[in-house]
Amino acid sequence: MGTADELVTVTAGDEAGRVRVITLDRPDKLNAFNTALYNAAGDALKAAADDDSVSVVVLTGNGRAFSAGQDLNEMSAQAAGTAPAASPTDGPSGFPRFVDTLQSFPKPVVAAVNGLAVGIGFTLLPHCDLVLVDENARLRTPFTELGVPPEAASSLLFPARVGWQQAARLLYTSEWISADEAVELGIALRTCPAGTVLSEAVALATKVAGFPLASLLAIKHAMLDAQLPAVRRARAVEEQSFAEIFAARRAADDPAP
Repeated sequence: MGTADELVTVTAGDEAGRVRVITLDRPDKLNAFNTALYNAAGDALKAAADDDSVSVVVLTGNGRAFSAGQDLNEMSAQAAGTAPAASPTDGPSGFPRFVDTLQSFPKPVVAAVNGLAVGIGFTLLPHCDLVLVDENARLRTPFTELGVPPEAASSLLFPARVGWQQAARLLYTSEWISADEAVELGIALRTCPAGTVLSEAVALATKVAGFPLASLLAIKHAMLDAQLPAVRRARAVEEQSFAEIFAARRAADDPAP
C-alpha cells in the first residue's frame, strides 16, 4: 500500500489484509498534527472504513512519539489570523476532518502508543477501542498551560473513562502520566516492553480480525449509538470555547482604532 500523502504510511498488518496499519509519519515534528496531517490521517481512516477487506485498524506513530499534539506554529498562526487560507476540499478540513472520522469509525481501532502522546495524541485515545502503550510512553493534555479549552470531546470522555477527579487532574494540571498510570486509570489496556507495542497491537488486531466482520460492525455500532450524540454536543461546546478564546486573543493583539 505504501505511503499516503507522505505524512501517513498505510500498510497491511497481516497476510490476509484484514488488519490495516495507519502510521503517523511526521517524525521530525514528533508527529505533531498540522492541517495536512489531520487530512491525511482522516482520509486514511475513511479509506479503511470503506474497504470491505479491512476488519481492524491499528493507529501508531513513526519515531519516538505517537503524536506531540497540535502543531503549535500553525495554531499560533490560526489564533493570530495569519494562517494561509485553506485550499478547497471535499467536506471539513483539518481537525474536524480527522476527529469526525475517528469518533464514528465503524470498525475496531487499536492504538499502539509508541512514545510521547500529548494533546490530540492523548485525547484521540478514548475514541479507540483498544489501547496498548510502550512501557516508556508518557502522556499529557497541556490545555491549561496553553490557555485553551479541551478538545475531541475529552471533557466528556475523560470523566467517563477515568472518573471525574482523575479527569479533572489530567485536564486542569497539564501533568505528565506514565504508561503504567495510563493502564491504572483505564486509558490503556496494557503496557508493552519497549519497542514491541506495534507488534503486540497487530497481534491483538489480528485476533479480533479473525472473527466475522458483520459481528464486529454490529458491536461497534451498538457501542457508539449512545455515545455519539453526547460526543458531538461536547465537541460543540469545546470548539465554541476555542473560537471565543481565539477571537479574544486577536482582539487583544490588534485592538480597534
